[in-house]
Amino acid sequence: MTPDHVSVVLRALSLIALLQAVGASLFAVLFGRYSADSMGPIRGTAGWSALAGGALLVAQYAIEAARMADDWSGIMDPALQSLALKSAGGAALVARILGLSLVSAGLRLGTSGARTVTAIGAILTAGSFALTGHTSEHPLRALLAPILVVHVLAIAFWLGSLIPLYLTTARESAARAARVVEAFSALATWLVPGIAVAGALMTLLLVRRWAVFLTPYGWLLIAKVTGFVALMGLAALNKWRLGPAVATGDRGSQRAFCLSVATEYALVVAVLAATAVMTTLFSPDPSQ
Repeated sequence: MTPDHVSVVLRALSLIALLQAVGASLFAVLFGRYSADSMGPIRGTAGWSALAGGALLVAQYAIEAARMADDWSGIMDPALQSLALKSAGGAALVARILGLSLVSAGLRLGTSGARTVTAIGAILTAGSFALTGHTSEHPLRALLAPILVVHVLAIAFWLGSLIPLYLTTARESAARAARVVEAFSALATWLVPGIAVAGALMTLLLVRRWAVFLTPYGWLLIAKVTGFVALMGLAALNKWRLGPAVATGDRGSQRAFCLSVATEYALVVAVLAATAVMTTLFSPDPSQ
């Protein structure tokens, strides 16, 4: 495999782990008081995701020198490694590691302290995405950056809440599980449209020509939109049918909800994998 191919894999895995850690931590802060039996595994999910995310991020940036050299020998080049660390990518790495550290610390604090530290860590982690990539080089960066940060935070919370929702439904009483599902669905009512609006705004600002949809970047963008439409359908199904049915305590209803949540998770992971390929290998400018 070439350095580019390995970079795509590491970027995708680190992105999933990072967003999982942030989202699960936010879920624990917001809904922890409702989840007695599942909170231990939920906190564990957030903690292990943060550790895995940190390790994957370091590995990803370690091979940036190899990408610069277009050869694996670049990893051993001190000059290229120094250049990589001093780049915007190096700054983003530091911000993400610090953000994940704060998120992990928030899991060990009391209620009030956890909210503050977790929020700071989540914002810092999401803000790191504005330091690199296509938006950071765009003339309208000042407009794109806050949209991107909100977009990343919303996706992190959505992705990171899916495993906790699964654990809550599987481990808690029907009444407790229904309360958490209802509270999450109330937030998701605003969250999902917000993700769509932010994504649409960034697409309008980044894609200046229809010709981009005839390129690999455009194909991946279309695949992402298709995946998101499917996710919106599942989210609606969970809110209006499967979620409320959890309150009945019927095991079949609980299994159906868990299956839907697992499907959502797989779709989000697929969308993030497409994002990793797009941001690593392609550009929204068809001339590049």
